[in-house]
Amino acid sequence: METQRYLLRDNSIRQNCITAIQQLPTDSNKPVEIVIQERKRSTDQNRRMWPLLHDLSRQVEWYGQKYSPEDWKDLITALVAKSKNEQQRTAPGIGGGVVMFGSRTSKMRVREMVEVIEAIYWFGTEQNVKFSDEARREIEWAQMYGSQS
Repeated sequence: METQRYLLRDNSIRQNCITAIQQLPTDSNKPVEIVIQERKRSTDQNRRMWPLLHDLSRQVEWYGQKYSPEDWKDLITALVAKSKNEQQRTAPGIGGGVVMFGSRTSKMRVREMVEVIEAIYWFGTEQNVKFSDEARREIEWAQMYGSQS
């Protein structure tokens, strides 16, 4: 069976979705799964967080260490997961140390990405980060989207 996706933007699309569901065969041995969920973030939305992470990377020293934007992404997504009481898992590293299993932004929904961007902004503000013009535009986007949720 071919996968069908509908991005619910108007009543016409809603009706097309309803019609498609009504035309599906029913079979108790091979049921069809229908999932309704918020859209996953797009690559454009993912790119929105990088200017902020770069600003953290350039300006923040955390416990005596400077971190790459990728490291800051791991730290911030762990913060967001913890704030939502999600389970944080760790394991001893194969070559020593500890590995923390974090959230993958590629699997996040739009609203979760807004939370990540807002967490970066909050943490950066606490650390007196001077956000670049590009980063400020992304913060404004997150605040605008967050107010529409």
